[in-house]
Amino acid sequence: MSFTLAIVGRPNVGKSTLFNRLVGKRLALVDDQPGVTRDLREGDARLGDLRFVVIDSAGLEMVEDDSLQGRMRRLTERAVDEADICLFVIDARAGVTAADEYFADILRRRARHVVLAANKAEGHAGEAGASEGWSLGLGEPLRISAEHGEGMEDIYRALKPLAEIVEAERPAPVTPETDIALTDEQAESGEGAEDWRPSAARPLQVAVIGRPNAGKSTLINKIIGEDRLLTGPEAGITRDSISVRSDFMGTPVRIFDTAGMRKKARISDKVEKLSVADGLRAVRFAEVVVVLLDVAIPFEQQDLRIADFAETEGRAVVVAANKWDLEEDKPHKLNELREAFERLLPQLKGAPLVTVSARTGKGLDRLHNAILKAHEVWNRRIGTARLNQWLTAMTEAHPPPAPGGRRIRLRYMTQVKTRPPGFVVMATHTDQIPESYRRYLVNGLRVDFDMPGTPIRLTFRDQGEKNPYKDRSNKRPTGALAKHKARQRPKGAQGPESG
Repeated sequence: MSFTLAIVGRPNVGKSTLFNRLVGKRLALVDDQPGVTRDLREGDARLGDLRFVVIDSAGLEMVEDDSLQGRMRRLTERAVDEADICLFVIDARAGVTAADEYFADILRRRARHVVLAANKAEGHAGEAGASEGWSLGLGEPLRISAEHGEGMEDIYRALKPLAEIVEAERPAPVTPETDIALTDEQAESGEGAEDWRPSAARPLQVAVIGRPNAGKSTLINKIIGEDRLLTGPEAGITRDSISVRSDFMGTPVRIFDTAGMRKKARISDKVEKLSVADGLRAVRFAEVVVVLLDVAIPFEQQDLRIADFAETEGRAVVVAANKWDLEEDKPHKLNELREAFERLLPQLKGAPLVTVSARTGKGLDRLHNAILKAHEVWNRRIGTARLNQWLTAMTEAHPPPAPGGRRIRLRYMTQVKTRPPGFVVMATHTDQIPESYRRYLVNGLRVDFDMPGTPIRLTFRDQGEKNPYKDRSNKRPTGALAKHKARQRPKGAQGPESG
């Protein structure tokens, strides 16, 4: 049994706290100041035996223009229209306000099913305000405390019958006549066994990061084909790290929209600090990170820090220059971008650099192909035999140095992990191997095994000139070994220590 539950209400009534309570994680940003949530955030919730999708929405404002608050309101109303059940939250301590009455009237006209919850009702302070909820005409107000987890049983009892109604109203799913099976060629080649390839069950995780106002939300809206994320001319609109599931040109993806990242010295607002931390967490969850640049001011210091962070976290990186439709001298600008990319980000040498227009959608095919290529390289595995043949050729072409006359031997190489590719080289005198030789091998791996751009981890492990008889000696045997030798000695014979 599954359904969609949208949490709606005025700003600062505790919607995000209730959302976190239902999903069992601190996914949504929570702060005392109103208006922290701006976008729609979805999560998988669990309440007793109920499993459902819960949506945290922006606070409803009594504005209808094209201002930021007006756009936030329209996005919330869209969630009301699409949700199976709406959970309308009021502040029990503040009582019913004029805004609550206004939005209750909207819910009566637009929502399929509505449950009224009076939050912050712990103790005696919220008794009067919770009772006022009857005046909204939405049924009995449930007294809850999202912060302390009180009243969750009442929410369950209210949702259970509504969930059964929603299930009964939903059309029966269409089952395909035939199951999709692997061909004999796929089964023999092992193509179907590559579980890292994106599927509906395991979509490709993509995070879009960049400075404020680079066009991240606009780009994601264009990819998914709907105005799902809040956009506008104001910088820093996105606060939460929002994930959206979609089909990107035939590839199942889960895209994370992140808050714009400014220099740490410029961040003084607590909510912005939380937003940036949430975005960095999204990078750690992602498989491919799209670093979005503003083509008018590309590769500023903050862009370089963001790209370096993605590489340090070991994520496959794609660099995309947005607002390409506004550029007049495109060939000259493209050459400038490539030259700056190679010079300023040598650690991402060979990573894809694509140009896109989030406003018009031009270049999305190039972005899609670059993401798939980066993901495939990030998951690439190379056989040990090929690696050791390659290592022999590399050391013959350029032998490692011999510091102090001691020759460094690279004996054996193997790949120990993927995502990103990680290699171990068994060698002697590993503490004497210079960083330049490590870079020589890493660059050779990129070129010879077609692994451009992806982070490569190469570790040297010491395997010195070990003598198998080093630890043996002519010491007198002791313990069980001495007793065994004594039993084997003929009667009357004396040990080596006597006589």
